[in-house]
Amino acid sequence: MCPRSGRMIVFFPTYARRLPGENRWRATVAGMISRPLPAKSHRRTLAVGVLKRLLELNETHLQSAVFQRRADAFLFQRVAGERVKITLGGRQIDAGQSDRVGHFQRSIDLEEAEVDALAESAGGCRWLRYEAAVAADDGFDGQPASAASAVGWIQMIPEEGMSVISDIDDTVKVTNVANRRELLANTLLREFYAVPGMAEVYRRWQETGTAFHYVSSSPWQLANCLGRFFRETGLPSGSMHLKLFRLKDSTPLGRLPSRKRSKRRTIEQIIADFPRRKFLLVGDSGERDPEVYAAVACRHPDRVAGVAIRQVEGKPSRQRVRTRLDRLGSRLPAGCLHVFTEAAELSALVAGG
Repeated sequence: MCPRSGRMIVFFPTYARRLPGENRWRATVAGMISRPLPAKSHRRTLAVGVLKRLLELNETHLQSAVFQRRADAFLFQRVAGERVKITLGGRQIDAGQSDRVGHFQRSIDLEEAEVDALAESAGGCRWLRYEAAVAADDGFDGQPASAASAVGWIQMIPEEGMSVISDIDDTVKVTNVANRRELLANTLLREFYAVPGMAEVYRRWQETGTAFHYVSSSPWQLANCLGRFFRETGLPSGSMHLKLFRLKDSTPLGRLPSRKRSKRRTIEQIIADFPRRKFLLVGDSGERDPEVYAAVACRHPDRVAGVAIRQVEGKPSRQRVRTRLDRLGSRLPAGCLHVFTEAAELSALVAGG
């Protein structure tokens, strides 16, 4: 984050694609600008009070480092109309203005030689690093661009290869979305923890050159927390495509609904951006991943190498879930749908193959 008169900027992990037939890459820069709510503001007090009632929190809960860190991720004011500039390889680039919900996004074309000179290798992939860079008279922090603390990353994804499009909640991170109280507790009170074995499977796939895109109903407010979780658990980094969530949309965190149309639209865009890559779609049975993935696989049978669904416990019953998955599987090519309960069952899938 980069403070400016209380403002904060968070960059979202994005990707770049090589333009067919050209010696250029098209990269996306995206993020959000906000301002923390004052500690004694009415809005903050009201929101914390609602959370306290929903989760029956006591003072120990409210003072815990986890709760304060997660609550702070949601309790802020979005800053609209803020012009964003970044530094990339010593040059400044105008990334546009933040919109009414504080988000900004801009496509940037980069020459091949520039990418080759600046890209850093990590986890078998190439990444471009950039920083917040606003002129002193704009005053993000009154410091030169090189001293800015807001850093963003762009993954350079080759034209050919395998990509995994993965959900997050209950696919790689235990959230228990189907249980409202557990969802809230796992989001606000507890340290995130990984679905056993998934990080190891994903790392093996990464070693074969697989790229990752995380498309999830988790709110953008958790981008930094999720990034930390990925680093601590060893999950491969990748672009993140999360959900817009505003406190005024519903009771604070009382409902984090899946947005089926938005998720499918994002997946379709990723597939369209990489017409020569194959995709493995990984999700869970707790929400609408099976239906979304099946629709995408039916539309792109030559592009989707497989659909892997983790069967989660809870309501509805395991038998009803299995019936639902079998029905969806009948619409797909033979062998396309893989249902698993343990990460080890994915060993037969070689995403890079």
